[in-house]
Amino acid sequence: MRSLKYLFVFGIIIIASSFRPVEEAEVKWLTFEEAIALHEKQPKKLLIDLYTDWCGWCKVMDRETYSKAEIADYINENFYPVKFNAEQKEPVEFRGHTFEFVAQGRRGVHELAAALTRNKLSYPTTVFMDEELRIIQPIAGYLKPQQMEPILLFIGEDHFKTIPFEDFKKNHKSSL
Repeated sequence: MRSLKYLFVFGIIIIASSFRPVEEAEVKWLTFEEAIALHEKQPKKLLIDLYTDWCGWCKVMDRETYSKAEIADYINENFYPVKFNAEQKEPVEFRGHTFEFVAQGRRGVHELAAALTRNKLSYPTTVFMDEELRIIQPIAGYLKPQQMEPILLFIGEDHFKTIPFEDFKKNHKSSL
């Protein structure tokens, strides 16, 4: 009876140790103002996640893409990540200009969101800015982790300065 008890406990330990937790991580989101303040001390590219509270795909991207450990870790290490509500009411000062919320119908849009997307608003949109705070590229739409990874590497490692994205993607091997 005693050996059966030990066998049972040993079996439980083996089964429990075989389960691996799903690796999730968190992007350490900043406000636009916090990212600019950090950038002034140590320049780094910005990744700006433009979203709205009502955007379902924005929530899916948070849950499925930005929570992926490899994605979150790479973003945290190589960018100042900004979470920006494109309908926020608070003004934002940037480069001597005050960007404000502009009411339109039942909703409205923040002028900074419009400027970052070159007036092509769509949610979610991921905007990349270089170390000089120039817009590299706004990318509209939901991005799966497998789609986001090569984009992060392409921009994060400055490949965008030397080769077209399609050429980069041909040689990219995903780690996801």
